[in-house]
Amino acid sequence: MKFSLRFNNDHPVSSYVRWAKLAESVGFNQFWVSNDLFFRSAPVILTAVALATEKIEIGTCILNPYSINPAEIAMMIATLDEVSNGRFNLGLSSGAEDFLNWIGVPYIKPRTAVIESTHAINQLLSGNRAAVEGEFLKWSGETYLRFTPRRRVPIYIGAMSPKMLEEIGRIADGGLPLLFPPEHYQNVIPLIEKGAREANRNIDQIDVAACIWCSVSEDKAAAEDALKEKVAYYGHALSESILQQIGLTHADFEAIEHAVMVENDIEKAKQLVTPPMLQIGIAGKTDDLIRRVEKLTNLGVKHISFGPPLGPNVEYAIEAIGRDVIPHFS
Repeated sequence: MKFSLRFNNDHPVSSYVRWAKLAESVGFNQFWVSNDLFFRSAPVILTAVALATEKIEIGTCILNPYSINPAEIAMMIATLDEVSNGRFNLGLSSGAEDFLNWIGVPYIKPRTAVIESTHAINQLLSGNRAAVEGEFLKWSGETYLRFTPRRRVPIYIGAMSPKMLEEIGRIADGGLPLLFPPEHYQNVIPLIEKGAREANRNIDQIDVAACIWCSVSEDKAAAEDALKEKVAYYGHALSESILQQIGLTHADFEAIEHAVMVENDIEKAKQLVTPPMLQIGIAGKTDDLIRRVEKLTNLGVKHISFGPPLGPNVEYAIEAIGRDVIPHFS
């Protein structure tokens, strides 16, 4: 079993360094940081983390080929792999259309963009030229790295839609399928298996991380309050198929989205989060977390990725998961 942590990029850099060192000490295998627009830069955060740790793998969840050109992504991750002594993983996907709309970036052919970018980045990091005449990328024969990368960095594809989930099985080294709620994994894994089968690949060789949200605390009300903020901010962006797992639709989030995006009132938005919406994640003590995660391991999950908010006290949550949850599933 593998265990990883995922963070949004909305904290001071020093916090990530502290959390990564703690995560490394209690047995986590990977440490991921998102790169959402207008927060702190994940590559900069991960550079600091790489210099402060020794064993834990680090990664972006996710970079997208719209706001960062795939050529620059390849440069960036090869350099981060060098800084981390071969501990870097690239989380790549198409990004959130809503967020890209803020900066006027057209969201065109998202699956094609990810497929072509994955192939191009793999070529560059393998020391090859990456001439591309595709639908998304049009690169000349001069596209190659002018330095020798340590290795071809593993690429994990982030996915929610069925077609993108298939691409995890078809072309990726690993997957970051968003499983809000955790029970959605039973719908996700057949799609990844389908992609792997069509590409004559063995899914056991693909590191599929079961990505969940959790909030751990001895105080259940405090744990739920921390989770409400994530649900309020991101719930409207989740796919209809994910929301259907708990009997919700995008219409249920309209008032919450308005409170967050238009009124900039996160407290009002949190008050609108209902108990069914909290089922998107897991909030409570480590026993509550173990019970829900056991449903995933019973389905064959071999990598659990615990995502934000983690809890009202992040250090406590990391220590508690390391103390109670990792040994239980190991």
